[in-house]
Amino acid sequence: MDYKDASLPIQERVQDLIGRMTTAEKIGQLIQPMGWKTYDKAADGTVQVTEEFKADMEQGGVGSLYGVLRADPWTEVTLETGLTPRQGAVATNVIQQYAMEHSRLGIPILFGEECSHGHMAIGATVFPVPLTVGSTWNMELYRKMCEAIAVETRSQGGAATYSPVLDVVRDPRWGRTEECFAEDPYLIGEFAVEAMKGLQGERLDSNRTIVATLKHFAAYGSSEGGRNAAPVHMGLRELHEIDLLPFKKAVEAGACSVMTAYNEIDGVPCTSSTYLLNDLLREQWGFDGFVITDFGAIQMLVHGHNTAENGEQAVAQSLQAGVDMEMSGYMYRKHLGQALEQGLIVEKDLDLAVWRVLEMKFRLGLFEQPFVDPEFAKQVIGCEDHIQLAREVAQEGIVLLKNEGNTLPLAKTGTKLAVIGPNANHIYNQLGDYTSPQPREQIVTVLDGITRKLGADSGQVLYAPGCRIKGDSKEGFAQALACAEQADVIVMVMGGSSARDFGEGTIDLRTGASVVTDDPWNDMECGEGIDRASLNLMGVQLELVQEVHKLGKPVIVVYINGRPIAEPWIDEHVHAIVEAWYPGQEGGNAIADILFGDVNPSGRLTVSIPKHVGQLPVYYHAKRTRGKRYLEMDLAPQYPFGYGLSYTEFKYENVRVIPDVIGPEDEAQVMVEVTNTGAVAGSEVVQLYITDVSASVTRAEMSLKGFRKIHLEPGQTHTVTFPVQKEHLALIDSRLQSVVEPGEFRLMVGRNSADWTACSLHIQKVGVEV
Repeated sequence: MDYKDASLPIQERVQDLIGRMTTAEKIGQLIQPMGWKTYDKAADGTVQVTEEFKADMEQGGVGSLYGVLRADPWTEVTLETGLTPRQGAVATNVIQQYAMEHSRLGIPILFGEECSHGHMAIGATVFPVPLTVGSTWNMELYRKMCEAIAVETRSQGGAATYSPVLDVVRDPRWGRTEECFAEDPYLIGEFAVEAMKGLQGERLDSNRTIVATLKHFAAYGSSEGGRNAAPVHMGLRELHEIDLLPFKKAVEAGACSVMTAYNEIDGVPCTSSTYLLNDLLREQWGFDGFVITDFGAIQMLVHGHNTAENGEQAVAQSLQAGVDMEMSGYMYRKHLGQALEQGLIVEKDLDLAVWRVLEMKFRLGLFEQPFVDPEFAKQVIGCEDHIQLAREVAQEGIVLLKNEGNTLPLAKTGTKLAVIGPNANHIYNQLGDYTSPQPREQIVTVLDGITRKLGADSGQVLYAPGCRIKGDSKEGFAQALACAEQADVIVMVMGGSSARDFGEGTIDLRTGASVVTDDPWNDMECGEGIDRASLNLMGVQLELVQEVHKLGKPVIVVYINGRPIAEPWIDEHVHAIVEAWYPGQEGGNAIADILFGDVNPSGRLTVSIPKHVGQLPVYYHAKRTRGKRYLEMDLAPQYPFGYGLSYTEFKYENVRVIPDVIGPEDEAQVMVEVTNTGAVAGSEVVQLYITDVSASVTRAEMSLKGFRKIHLEPGQTHTVTFPVQKEHLALIDSRLQSVVEPGEFRLMVGRNSADWTACSLHIQKVGVEV
């Protein structure tokens, strides 16, 4: 059989295999059942396949499984019932062996896993969420994180990840803001390229690389009202210039898979958009991987979008548009055969999708290496190097928003601290959505980090939760105020939570002790499907901060959250504000490193933080015609895109462009001298923005087109150079073509989108001598 001959080209192997397959076997390759339902774990830890999985195999086989190792409240897989890293590798081997032995042609399964900020499996390293990662502005660090995630996932059998999320955040009320890098397409595109390098590497047939899946294609972050999967109202030109840009960059970098978005764009569901999935993605961009739906998206064509009358029409629309695999649904299994019989699709439509899926399995080397080494999984998953990397990502992603009177850094001796707040010692509240159950000892909370820094027996640390994220109970206020009264400085850890109900019960607000009840409290106010109408702190958190502030002592607010918080009173009154987003399992250590000055904060915002929710949208790359103000306030955000403070100061001088007149295809260099004028070493994110003074279409007032994160010792000066090329100056014109138009461009270099120095560059008309 030629398809089993590894010496033959992949194309020949795929062609031979498809020629041997029945229609039922072809359809089987396009479905992806829920993986955690394929195995049972015995009391002794051994695993066997379920009857449900056996039945799927008998109906024509299974091409892929979703989340075999996923553990969370939805899957009902717990620390007790789930699999250790070694057991997880054994389990995928058992499932794979059964599938290959009980299918006529021995086709291996593709295991797809969730890995947005770490493999969503028990024991895997929990890295900071993408919003924190974005705030690092550190591409090399993110690539290392992706490499760690890839090896942890592949070592257990996972060969594809449903990440990175490349959605552009337009409205931070959206619950999935935490899963995104930024509000800026250029910056997201840079992260996208690094994700391809880190996840997919130089070759897929390795025990350290996995298929990256770009999601959600497209414009999922631009939904109406910031509501999950709501319609998107956007013209094609804007779609190309903003929301599609990161996906295009990732495809150019070799992305192997794309996931469709739930939403519609101007009335056309993305799951059945021939324009997006075929005309643009494949024909124009040259994408040669496979396309998968989001969970249950094809069903939405019948019940939701209502563009199909029945299942046969729905699967025909998706397949013909370019959807190759259905995630965790059975629409393809139930209806593709009938759609074929009814003439809604033809055999070649089916063969094309199967070809793409099989080709990826050959590229992954699954036919030659279908099994994994459990001992290798045990060795690499959650290893010390990855834990340290998680800490480094959190350190660089934490943003210092305010530091009145140099309140920070704190002294390690002679100061008594009160650590107060619902997020001070709650492990799941600092991890974000898409997180597996965690053993307590694996997670370092803020209280843990501060206590470790000062010593558990030092007597310098007092703790009280004070209140919950949600709810109106103030029964914890008295204890919180008692702690604060005894302290010299108060650290208040407030914010939000994306923690689903992990069965931990609740806490006694008066003592901070865990209390197991029949009605566990759920503080989740962010995450997938959790969209909000406002951006203020929920519950009585603001009142708690106000009561503590009345004591007249220094108050530091540490935010742990998944979307921007708009609380003007806190911005005005507290002494220091630290934004950590969801900092992962080492978040407590990283926050303590920042608070005590062991690490100089270098995170910079990648989403603008408004003063009030009524200012939305407040993203920085707005059009010039957006207006000046509302009656109640102006349009300026509280903290602009790119903003972040340091424990030192940086001076920008001698901004210049050489040459200052070029042709459309030429390159110029923008240079700036940056000096650390403070007393401590620090890292600065130098940012380049470009404005097209006039153009044939309306353009953003300014757009990020370059950045460098540099480290400077006290007194050190570094000359930062940015190339300015066609890609930085081009616009998408009314014909959807990328062009550079002649005229004047302003080049702005500075520390954020509201603090910069400008110079000018002129583009000559074609044919004019430069």
